[in-house]
Order: sequence, then C-alpha cells, then structure tokens
Amino acid sequence: MAAKKGFDIFAHQLVPEHRILSEEEKEELLKKYKIRISQLPQIKASDPAVLALDAKPGDVIEIKRKSPTAGIYYYYRLVVED
Repeated sequence: MAAKKGFDIFAHQLVPEHRILSEEEKEELLKKYKIRISQLPQIKASDPAVLALDAKPGDVIEIKRKSPTAGIYYYYRLVVED
C-alpha cells in the first residue's frame, strides 16, 4: 500500500508531527529510559506516516503531540515489518 503522490498527510490538523530519530538520539532514548529497543511500542512500515517519512524497519519515530492539559509531549514507536 503506497501513499498517494502529491498528498501531504502531515498537512492535516489531526496528524501530529513525526520524525525519524538519528542513531545517536535512538541510543540516548534507550539509555534515558533504561529499555531495550524491543520494548518500544511498534508502528508498521505500511503506516501512512511511516511511508511519508520513508522510514525503514528498525527506525525509531518520535511523535510530538499537543494536549490541552499536558502541553506538548512526545512518544516513540519502533518501525517494524508488516
């Protein structure tokens, strides 16, 4: 399943900001939370946001969400094969 050409999924107001972490950021994240990469929640490689970022299995995606009560918060997903 491929994303539509010319359509920017991130332009929609309900889609939060996504970005791929660098290898250094990934290691820092795992060290900060004292976890293994396998302990991160997963996101499929076929997810429209993952396709738009051109992320590959093994990449870690940082998702920035806005909340009226918590302000801005981040969560992380490991890209996995379908």
